[in-house]
Amino acid sequence: MSNEEKVVSLSRAKHDNDTKQDSKKDNDSRYEPVYCSFCGRPNTEVVKMVKGPGVNICSECTMIAVQYLILEDKMPSGAAQKILDAFWTKLE
Repeated sequence: MSNEEKVVSLSRAKHDNDTKQDSKKDNDSRYEPVYCSFCGRPNTEVVKMVKGPGVNICSECTMIAVQYLILEDKMPSGAAQKILDAFWTKLE
């Protein structure tokens, strides 16, 4: 998987009118690393990165947040626990 495929941009979905400008920006910054706003790691060191308007979050920080939300004050459902276990096992 190339570094380009590891970054998903949410801001592009909001600005379909500016596709020419966005694609030019994407081509110019294609090889620049994208850093997680939470842990500071670049997209080259994480599984995936979601790029938003002014903020980025890596898949690991996303799963930590999801795990916190699921586990807050209750046990996760069996299905939710399987998803969490599968994600953390895949990273090892």
